[in-house]
Amino acid sequence: MKRIGQVVLGLVSVLAATAPARADPERGETLFAACAACHETGPASGRRAPSLKGIIGRPAGSLTDFRYSRAMSQSGIVWTDETIRKFIQSPQAFIPGNRMPFSGIPSEADRADIVDYLKTISTESRS
Repeated sequence: MKRIGQVVLGLVSVLAATAPARADPERGETLFAACAACHETGPASGRRAPSLKGIIGRPAGSLTDFRYSRAMSQSGIVWTDETIRKFIQSPQAFIPGNRMPFSGIPSEADRADIVDYLKTISTESRS
């Protein structure tokens, strides 16, 4: 019986360690500072990168006020939680040939927090 208790305790510890943490949009906003070097969160795109306001649900390469790479425009991707997480993990691996000069964010927790922040600015309509 003692052995079963140890096994159960071990399993609970493993599950607790691997359970996904809740994403934190406030932390994501802080982490977004790296993205803000190029990306805007307002209604207009900047010279270096497109605005990310309203990105959730938007087809990649679809804003008319930014000139995208052919790779991005023809990717056929729609930005969802999953596609954004994969993209910001390794932009060149996810969409080869895109012009984003960024090596990626290796931490899953950081990517989740950034995506949750992007959701907060995606619920506001683009003006």
